[in-house]
Amino acid sequence: QRVGGAIVAPGEMYEASAETAVLIDLRVAPDRARRGIGTALFAAAKEWARARGCNELLAETQNVNVPACRFYGAQGCTISEVNEDAYPHYPDEIEIIWKLTI
Repeated sequence: QRVGGAIVAPGEMYEASAETAVLIDLRVAPDRARRGIGTALFAAAKEWARARGCNELLAETQNVNVPACRFYGAQGCTISEVNEDAYPHYPDEIEIIWKLTI
């Protein structure tokens, strides 16, 4: 049974540099949360990026996803960008781009 997953892509696919990897998605089944699965997936994403010569990893979340914001902060990420108008159909949501130097 799948309990989580992560998708990582080269930065060039997302208007970032060749030295950047972008964490597109990281999910853990709700009934398996807080067991280290997300941390293990994030570590695997860092390794994937490092093995491809990347020196930074980016991840996006929103201000309304407080658990994700706490998670990325706990992984050592810092806020790189804050975009208030990123989601026109969701005016109360603010895009937050997290960056980790690897």
